[in-house]
Amino acid sequence: MPTAAIPFTDLVRSRHSVRKFLPDPVPPAEIRGVLEDAQTAPSNCNTQPWTVHVVSGAARDGLSKELLQADEEGRVSSDFSFDYADFGEGTYLDRAHHHAATLYGARGISRSDRAARKAAARENLDFYGAPHVAFLFMPAFGDGVRAAGDIGMYAQNFLLSLTARGLGGIPQTALGFYADTVREFLDVPKDLKLLFGISFGTADQTSPVNNFRIGRTALEQSVVLHDTPGVFNGGDGVRHDG
Repeated sequence: MPTAAIPFTDLVRSRHSVRKFLPDPVPPAEIRGVLEDAQTAPSNCNTQPWTVHVVSGAARDGLSKELLQADEEGRVSSDFSFDYADFGEGTYLDRAHHHAATLYGARGISRSDRAARKAAARENLDFYGAPHVAFLFMPAFGDGVRAAGDIGMYAQNFLLSLTARGLGGIPQTALGFYADTVREFLDVPKDLKLLFGISFGTADQTSPVNNFRIGRTALEQSVVLHDTPGVFNGGDGVRHDG
């Protein structure tokens, strides 16, 4: 565990998704600290729309077994849509493909090895060996966009708190593909929708899959400046249309 506060810039830039964990449980006081940090997230009208189920020990193992069985039987039950086709052609799909190629490349899995790719994907359902997993549920407010945005801010607090404590985590959309299985196992009301889960624990630093970084696009590709000079290479900071 770190002995001194980590500067925020170092903290946020060092956070990354962990895909191989040690089995050692996180001390209860540390889990509580992470949850308290996450709870400070902002939310629309202070609704705090998150309901979080933290699963560990025998419950964690039992749920993993149920998820793997649901996957084997093709029992997908997602509360929210996900389709690569929705990314369209171009920027977003290219980024998704680059991510997949980089990830599988770090694991030595070729594009043509479908069996290995499927096995790697199923590791999501064993939480990548993490001793704990937090499932983030939300109420069905309107189209759900604002509540989902709030939960995204909660999740970022959660992930940064893990990093600050020398721990690791990974937000997993894949866990949301089996919402009914998770709800039934955890006895969660049907009116709460599963957005995603975060597996967390201590990263296995010896695993090659934890040593790659995907990177981020340049600011100029995602930020438009309006009368904000000097941000990009000393430019005028003005958007020029046409």
